[in-house]
Amino acid sequence: MDNIKHISANKELWNKRVAVHLKSDFYDLPSFKAGNTSLNNIELQALGNVKGKSLLHLQCHFGMDTLSWAREGAIVTGVDFSAAAIEEAGLLAKETGLDAKFICSDIYDLPQNLNEKFDIVFTSYGVIGWLPDLDKWAPVISHFLNPEGVFFIAEFHPVLWMMDDGFSFLKHSYFNAMKLSR
Repeated sequence: MDNIKHISANKELWNKRVAVHLKSDFYDLPSFKAGNTSLNNIELQALGNVKGKSLLHLQCHFGMDTLSWAREGAIVTGVDFSAAAIEEAGLLAKETGLDAKFICSDIYDLPQNLNEKFDIVFTSYGVIGWLPDLDKWAPVISHFLNPEGVFFIAEFHPVLWMMDDGFSFLKHSYFNAMKLSR
C-alpha cells in the first residue's frame, strides 16, 4: 500500500510541475521552439548518428529530449506517467512539426501498453531517484530493446543533491540525516 501511495503522490507532484517547468529558465522552452536542442554533447556524441533508428524515451516529461532526438532523425516514442506532461508533449510536437508518439503509462505497466522493440532505450537526468523499484525497472528496459539495441542513461551523481540552491557549498548530508554548515 505504501508503494501505491508513493506512486500516486509522485504522479500528482509531476502533474503540477509541468506548468512550472514549461515556464522555467532551466528548460528554456523558447530556445527549444526556436530550433535548439535540449540534448547535451555527451548524449549526442555517445549515441552518434540516430537517423532512422527507433528510440524509446522512458520518463520523457513533456518531451523536449524526445523531440530533440526526432530533430536528429530518430523515430521516437516518449513515455511518462504524468498525463499533464504527455498532453504538453503532444502539443509541443504539433507546434514544432516534429513526428513523435507519446504514451501516458506507469513505466512498470508499459509492457502492457506498448508492443514494440527499439534500437535505443534512452533516459536522462533526475530519473533514478523517483523510481521506487530499480529491480523492476531493469526488465522493462530489457523488454523493449532490440537484441543489438543500446540502453543509454545520463544521470546526476547523488552528491548534486547535497549542494545549496546556488551550488556553492555542501548544505545537506549525503545520508539526508543532518545539515552541514559552511
